[in-house]
Amino acid sequence: MKKIAIIGGGFGGIAAAIRLRARGNQVIIYERLNKLGGRAQVFQRKNYIHDAGPTVITAPNLFYELFSLLGENLEDSLEFKALDPWYRFHFNDQTDFDYGPNRENMLDQIREISPEDVSGYLSMLKESEAIFKLGYEKLAGHPFNRIATMIRYAPAIIKMRGYQSVYSFVSKHLQHPNLRQAFSIQPLLVGGNPFKTSSIYSLIHALEQKWGIYFCMGGTGKLVSELTKLMARNGIQIKYNSDVSHFSTSGKVITRVNFTNGKSEAFDYVVSNADPVQVSGELLKNEKISIHNFLIKKYAKHSMGLFVLFFGSVKTYKNIAHHTIWMGPRYKELLKDIFDRHHLADDFSIYLHRPTCTDPSFAPKNEDSYYALVPVPNLKGNQNWDEIKDSFSKKILEELDKTIMPGIVENAREIFSMTPKDFKENYRTPFGSGFSIAPILSQSAWFRTHNQDDRYKNLFYVGAGTHPGAGVPGVINSAKVVEKIIYP
Repeated sequence: MKKIAIIGGGFGGIAAAIRLRARGNQVIIYERLNKLGGRAQVFQRKNYIHDAGPTVITAPNLFYELFSLLGENLEDSLEFKALDPWYRFHFNDQTDFDYGPNRENMLDQIREISPEDVSGYLSMLKESEAIFKLGYEKLAGHPFNRIATMIRYAPAIIKMRGYQSVYSFVSKHLQHPNLRQAFSIQPLLVGGNPFKTSSIYSLIHALEQKWGIYFCMGGTGKLVSELTKLMARNGIQIKYNSDVSHFSTSGKVITRVNFTNGKSEAFDYVVSNADPVQVSGELLKNEKISIHNFLIKKYAKHSMGLFVLFFGSVKTYKNIAHHTIWMGPRYKELLKDIFDRHHLADDFSIYLHRPTCTDPSFAPKNEDSYYALVPVPNLKGNQNWDEIKDSFSKKILEELDKTIMPGIVENAREIFSMTPKDFKENYRTPFGSGFSIAPILSQSAWFRTHNQDDRYKNLFYVGAGTHPGAGVPGVINSAKVVEKIIYP
């Protein structure tokens, strides 16, 4: 039995704790905040409840597996409700498109928008399924610590045209601009620019088709709460308000974890759910780091920032689906503004989360709870969010009022927001990025932070900044990779 420290209790840290406890180890989670979940926090303003973090549950089997590893059944404490549609798109030309599980309905909608794209969609899905079989089923849970592994899989990655972007992949099959947008936005859900993110991420289409998209009744907060109880029942210790100051090392080993309260403790293994760049820059700032991690720390391209506007509504908007995406007038040029120029443009696109569509407990009867998520530049853009957040919030509500939510300016209640500055301060993400380093090909697999540190062999990484990447399936699979390294 090994004594293992988990630094950070996001989904990656939780999954790692469960997997390593199931192996019979003594596992202790050290969480800087007063509750687990990482970005999956819950806010409440009067009678409105808001999930702050991930709300899209794909690959639900990963959560079932975590419960089963400790001999329990997820369905005894949680309900995952299948959504239909998965996403509702509102395009700038005032047309709508529901993306969901009903294949015939999807084909009918595509036929109405662009008849010639029906066959293109089917060919795109077929190719996405092939990429899924390699990119997800074989590679997502496989360690990429050694360059030899990357070399071995390089021909397959080339065969998948991993060097192409997701948008190029979609455009090869579809012609209508609205459909190209609808089927290329998924990289934004893991922090990537569709015009630069590797086409490997087109596997998301197949992943959604295979397992669907779900909402955890009670919200992500309920999911975190039940996972916390699961761990407590099975002997995993959780220590809250425990902020790590730095690691002590000797040779190629982490010898002690030191805390800001002056305490320190020795462990056999340390698993970090903190952002790898933050580990290299802060927790190991007085220690040598590997060349690989140095290059990532110095040169990594980070994901975009997020502006999240939370509000309740005394009016119910039944046209707004659980996940609704309002596409602004620009697409490629707007993404250039966000990712390349770090410019906060006057226009934007909005992802709306309306949990009350599925779970009425998030708001009073006949009212709604929302958050509006807008991709924005990370802190490299040098925007003064303290000065502009209120005016930006107003602009979002006014745009929704003019388009798909008439009267929302008058009906909105308990309005507040999170900015990239808040992400940096609350979650210690470099440059306030929403998803750690960006999912481009040169920052994927072996090129991403390795799940086992190259220098300190008892230090491991889970979470969005390491392989296989961001998104709930990615961070949970990163724990599976760590388990495979420790128990080959």
